[in-house]
Amino acid sequence: MEIEQLEHIATAVRRDIVRMVAAVNSGHPGGSLGCTDFMVALYFDVMKLKKDADGKPIFDMDARDEDVFFLSNGHISPVFYSVLARSGYFPLEELSTFRKLDSRLQGHPTTAEHLPGVRIASGSLGQGLSVAAGAAYSKKLNGDTNHVYVLMGDGEQQEGQIWEAAQFIPNKKLGNLTAVIDYNHAQIDGSTDNVNSNRDLAAKYKAFGWHVDEMKGNDMADVVATLKKAQENPDVPTLILMHTEMGYGVDYMMGSHKWHGIAPNAEQLQQALNQLPLTVGYSDY
Repeated sequence: MEIEQLEHIATAVRRDIVRMVAAVNSGHPGGSLGCTDFMVALYFDVMKLKKDADGKPIFDMDARDEDVFFLSNGHISPVFYSVLARSGYFPLEELSTFRKLDSRLQGHPTTAEHLPGVRIASGSLGQGLSVAAGAAYSKKLNGDTNHVYVLMGDGEQQEGQIWEAAQFIPNKKLGNLTAVIDYNHAQIDGSTDNVNSNRDLAAKYKAFGWHVDEMKGNDMADVVATLKKAQENPDVPTLILMHTEMGYGVDYMMGSHKWHGIAPNAEQLQQALNQLPLTVGYSDY
């Protein structure tokens, strides 16, 4: 898909995000907006997904013979739900049920809701890399040559389970796994450096045996190119430090960790939507 088209989809997704969280005065817009370009690139260009004759995705929990994605930092569910809906996994109109009673679109994704596209519950941080490791290992054992992707937060790197998985994956030569860290240096309590510094993440992963790359997470062309390059080594897993801006696309949200988990009010919502113009073919839900 052309970069310009992907950027148009990303703008529509960002509109979805701010409208979803504003409607219920609840949710996590900051990280969702920052990771939008990555998620759009992944689902609309990079991943090989099973589709029916009409081009709609076919979902099953096994994910055999297709690429698979796991969202570890599940609090950024708004971007995940929007991208799944706009990819065709469920009706776009269902986004209006976000965080409401009896909705399948809970604040953190859960398999109990049987929402197409969601393969793990990811409310508790630190678990996604382990799940991705299991999926990548099973694909390798089954002779499935498809790829596994996982997105984590940089604050999430403070979880001990991350490092058990980080050691396991290179030892099993799981080059069919690409792990991406949303490297925005912010978490709910402030700067990651102030809360509990990760220090040199690149050096840590390299020490475990990973190939480490970096990309500009709010530059669609760089995101697409870097993700495709990560598929090239069958025996060495890739860790990508994705430099993003929390709240990207909405000026008053950028540069501050406070929008990690705060929804905009009605006036702020309109201000955000004014900065995210719709293009032909990508209407609101």
